Amino acid sequence: MFLGTHFPKVDEKGRFFLPAKFRDELGAGLIIAKGQERCLTIYAPDEFQRQAQAAMSGPSTLKGIRDFQRMFAAGASEETPDKQGRVTIPPVLRNYAGLDKEIAVIGAFNRVEVWDLEAWEAYSARQDEAYAEMDEEIFPGGETR
Repeated sequence: MFLGTHFPKVDEKGRFFLPAKFRDELGAGLIIAKGQERCLTIYAPDEFQRQAQAAMSGPSTLKGIRDFQRMFAAGASEETPDKQGRVTIPPVLRNYAGLDKEIAVIGAFNRVEVWDLEAWEAYSARQDEAYAEMDEEIFPGGETR
């Protein structure tokens, strides 16, 4: 499970240091894909396979499903961290997420998300109030309490 927020920097070659606590699960390989809200998602290979299976389970006769499948698969890249734990983000994915130097790397349970730092701060600020009010609309019966 991926938890926490980290603030590595992207170097001139498009690499960042994967947080040490994520390296055990992702050190042998990972998949970077386009996420919603213009962030990137990083999955362990087995979790990416589960996500892909879920995406493929819908009928490709529906335009929304075809669109999602295309964007998810076409934007995915298999990467392996180097010996120092650096991950290279392909240019097309850096451009999609607007990544330059300052980034936020967050744990999101089954995935890691990579955000432009300013975008993350703006998103997080907007969501703080809504998060304080989330309960039964997300988890009927309050299962998380």
